[in-house]
Amino acid sequence: MAQEDGELDSLVRKRIRALRVAQGWSLEELAARANVSQSTLSRIENGQRRLALDQLVTLARALDTSLDQLVETASDDVVSSPMIDATHSLMRWPIKADPGMTVVRQRMTDPPPDSPSRMRAHPGREWLVVLSGTAVLLLGNRRLRIETNQAAEFPTMLPHAIGAEGGPCEILGIFDRDARRGHQSGESARGTGGDDRPS
Repeated sequence: MAQEDGELDSLVRKRIRALRVAQGWSLEELAARANVSQSTLSRIENGQRRLALDQLVTLARALDTSLDQLVETASDDVVSSPMIDATHSLMRWPIKADPGMTVVRQRMTDPPPDSPSRMRAHPGREWLVVLSGTAVLLLGNRRLRIETNQAAEFPTMLPHAIGAEGGPCEILGIFDRDARRGHQSGESARGTGGDDRPS
């Protein structure tokens, strides 16, 4: 137990320093933001001062994070495998830290639907990046070309559909809980037709 406490103590100290450096702040700048002395902050980072709960709360706020995130320990299940949906040529990964979020990777070969009636609208937000090829996003009355390494983010209450242009394309999308539910209900309602891609 003492070894685990020591490992957590060391992890928290490293995390404080790493977050400070990532912000580009000196010891003096973070100390001022957290209302502690520079020498106290230096001793906290270097393990020469005991970590006190009140100081951790103050430092977490100054670093724009939460106490939970500051003291969070590493999870054993860091690596996860996708759930494969061969029917729709896609892979899904749930995001464990936020069960409402899902990451989807999909290969598309069909162009977007030519009929506005086949576009979907549902609550939520989506973000996607084109990994290869060119995708076409129909969004309301707009037709947007998304090239390799370009991303799109949009509210899914706008009628939308996506497809490939000029050959296959591959996308990686992030869906919030509402967007994911909208696509799952759309897939179950339509079966396995060509417009069942996750947006």
